[in-house]
Amino acid sequence: MTTTARIVRTLGLAATVATFACAPTQSSTTAPGELAPAPPRTTSTPLTPPVRAGASVLVQGGRVMTATGVILDEGDVLVVDGIIQEVGENLSAPEGVTIVDARGKTVTPGLIDTHSHMGVYASPGLRAHSDGNEAVAPTTPYARAQDGYWPQDPQIPWAVAGGVTAAQILPGSANLIGGRSTVVKFYPHVRSAAAAHFPGAPDGMKMACGENPKRVYGDKGGPQTRMGNVAGHRQAFEDGKNYLRTLRQYEEEVEKYARGEREEAPEPIERNFGLETIAGVIDGDIFVHNHCYRADEMLIMMSLAKEYGFTIRSFHHAVEAYKIAPELAAAGTAVSIWADWWGFKAEAFDGIRENAALVFLGGARPIIHSDSAIGIQRLNQEAAKAMYAGRRIGVEISEDDALRWITSNAAWALGVEDVAGTLSAGKMGDVVIWNTTPFSVYAKAEQVFIEGTLVYDRSDPARQPSTDFSVGWDLSSTEGGNER
Repeated sequence: MTTTARIVRTLGLAATVATFACAPTQSSTTAPGELAPAPPRTTSTPLTPPVRAGASVLVQGGRVMTATGVILDEGDVLVVDGIIQEVGENLSAPEGVTIVDARGKTVTPGLIDTHSHMGVYASPGLRAHSDGNEAVAPTTPYARAQDGYWPQDPQIPWAVAGGVTAAQILPGSANLIGGRSTVVKFYPHVRSAAAAHFPGAPDGMKMACGENPKRVYGDKGGPQTRMGNVAGHRQAFEDGKNYLRTLRQYEEEVEKYARGEREEAPEPIERNFGLETIAGVIDGDIFVHNHCYRADEMLIMMSLAKEYGFTIRSFHHAVEAYKIAPELAAAGTAVSIWADWWGFKAEAFDGIRENAALVFLGGARPIIHSDSAIGIQRLNQEAAKAMYAGRRIGVEISEDDALRWITSNAAWALGVEDVAGTLSAGKMGDVVIWNTTPFSVYAKAEQVFIEGTLVYDRSDPARQPSTDFSVGWDLSSTEGGNER
C-alpha cells in the first residue's frame, strides 16, 4: 500500500476500526525516536499492462531493435489488443490483425523522455500557460504536475512525430522541492491529465540543488547559498520523517483500539499533503528526480538520501556525472542528461560530450533526456551524438546500448520497466517504425503505435500533428468575421 493510500485509510479509521484488525503491528524493538521499518514498497510489485481496448497489429520484416540486447535483422512484432504477444521471425498474423510491412526499415520500442515540462509550460509561451514552478516558497512538495498538466498542449503531437510515446512531466527547478511529477503517455485526443496518466506509474518528486533555488529565493528570505539549500532539504526530510513517525504511532493506537486495549478511538491526525509526499519518498513509493549539475552536490544529495533511508532514482542534467560514475552505480542511481548542453551557467561549465559514455563505462545507468519541447522531437539523434562521442574515445557502445538510453533505462527510472521500454512479450505495444537506423541524422519516424494503435503516420496527413495553433487561420475567408 502506498504512503498516500495508508494516510487516506488511516485518517478515516476511527469509524472503521475493523479495517485494521489484521494489520501488522510495529516492531517492539524500535528504539525511541527511531523510525520503524518501512512497509514493503508497493513499487516492488510488478506492473501489469492495463486492460483497455488496444489495437492489434503485426509489424513484419523490419530490423527489430528490442532494447534487450537482441537485434533481429528481419524480425516481426505481434501486438494483440495493445499488448506485445511475440517478437520473433516469420510470425503469423491471427485473424483480424493488421499487417504492416516494415521491410528495409528499423523497428524500436517507443521512446521515453524522463524530463519534460510540456503541458505545464505549454505553447504558445504565454504567462497564462506558465504552470511549472510554484515559486511561492522554497519547498512546495504539495504541488503536483498532474494538476497543472494540459494534455492539449500543441507541442505534444510533435514529440510523438519524433517517436516519443511517454514522458515524465516535472515541476520546474526554482524550488528545493518543487512537488510531484507525473508520468504520461501521449494518447491522442485525451482531455484530462487523468486520462493521459501512464497506467500504474508511480509519482516522482522533483528536487533541485545548486544555482536555481538560491537565485530565486536569495532576496526572498533564502536560501541564499548552497549551505542554505542543503539545510532546507534536510529540514524538509526531517519534517517528513516526523510526520511518518506520527502516522505510524497513530496506526498503532488505532490497532490497540481495535483490539480493545484502549477505550476511546484516537484523535485523527491532520493530513498534510506536502509532508505526505516526503513520507512517500522515505517509504519508497515516490521516486526522487533531482535537478543537480555538479559532482560534489550529487554526492551530498546521495549522502542525505542515505541518511533518511531513500534512494535518488535519477539525477537530472548532471553534467559532471562522469566524475562519479562508480558512486552512482553503487547507489543504484541513474542520470538523465543531455548529449552536449553545457556552459550556459557556472554550474554547467564542466560538461563534456562523453558524459553518457563514461557513466555507461562506470556501470551506472545513463539516460538521454530533453528538457525541451524541441529536443524531445529528436531524442534519437541526441542519443546518437552521445553514442558517437563515446566511441571516439574508445568506449564500446552498441546501437542497442544507446537505444536503452532512451527506452529501457528511462522506463526503469520512471518505475514502468515491467510494462514498457523494450520490445518484449507482455509489454505495452508501443512501437516505432523508422526509415533507417534511429541513430542516423537522416532518421525519421514513419509510423508510431501506442498500445497497438497507429497514432502517427508520416505518409497520412490525417495522422500527422494538427492543432488549432498549427492549422492557423484561413484569412482568405470572410466567414465568421475573419476579415478583421
